[in-house]
Amino acid sequence: MARVKYYYNAAKLKYEKIELSWKQWFMRIFGFLSATAVFATIIIAFAYTYLDSPKEKQLKREIAGMELQYDLLNEKVALLEKALGDLQNRDDNIYRVIFEAEPIPENSRSAGVGNKDYRELQTYSNSDLLMQSSSRVDKLAKQLYIQSKSYDDVVGMVKAKSALMAAIPAIQPMKNKDLNRIGSGFGYRIDPIYKTIKFHEGIDFTAPMRTEIYATGDGRVSEIMRMDRGYGNCVVIDHGYGYKTLYAHMSRFAVREGQKVKRGEVIGYVGNTGKSTAPHLHYEVIKDGAKVNPVNFFYNDITPEQYDRMIQNASQLNQAFD
Repeated sequence: MARVKYYYNAAKLKYEKIELSWKQWFMRIFGFLSATAVFATIIIAFAYTYLDSPKEKQLKREIAGMELQYDLLNEKVALLEKALGDLQNRDDNIYRVIFEAEPIPENSRSAGVGNKDYRELQTYSNSDLLMQSSSRVDKLAKQLYIQSKSYDDVVGMVKAKSALMAAIPAIQPMKNKDLNRIGSGFGYRIDPIYKTIKFHEGIDFTAPMRTEIYATGDGRVSEIMRMDRGYGNCVVIDHGYGYKTLYAHMSRFAVREGQKVKRGEVIGYVGNTGKSTAPHLHYEVIKDGAKVNPVNFFYNDITPEQYDRMIQNASQLNQAFD
């Protein structure tokens, strides 16, 4: 029940009931409704700004999950790009060098996907993100296709050059399944006598005296040397096709000059002759008169994982044995 209000009428000397006109009632009701509307608007604005509805919370969870998946996808694409780069490097600098083929031009390998139209992705709010990812994946797919065609060419070269494949020095010159016999690799190393940095032109394999040494490819023994210094007792095999291999510091020989040898045949035994600080084999690969890194040719008798580990071992900066 509404409270009745009175006022004192001085002229009549009595209290009289306050009667509101319809205009006063309208203004009171209008004021109340206006204040209610203002407060409601403030509350709704606050709720929309700072409070999430159940649907918005679900959408935010989905967006966070999609962002995580996008980051994971980007990491996978980056790993694929790195793996493809390793394959391309091996193809150009090992396989095609072996078969004396021209490397694939860099502009062909790094080419994009032409004038592919990504306009259908521009209608999305995150169009830049989608276009960037799509472009990377499309470019990767094209490079993979180019690499697969390159390997098809290499397979054709292999079939056409079986004699070359037999002659190429493609195995390690001694048993080394655990890869623990590589003492020093190709490149700048510490000289064991003078303790200065010098270029080491081969790979040193540590092994006990009289360990068997194998020919790494088919060929003919072109030279046998016996020296008190330098390489010591040394064998050079001419494999043809511009390839030669050198085996130094032997204790004794198992072949003679001019003899034809097959890959895997014993040609001598580990020693400590010449400029050597411990029993080991110094092994070199020579292509067209230039000494190259032998580790690039050890692919016939080890797995890809072992090959990667061998490269790491051979690339360490340490002291050579000769």
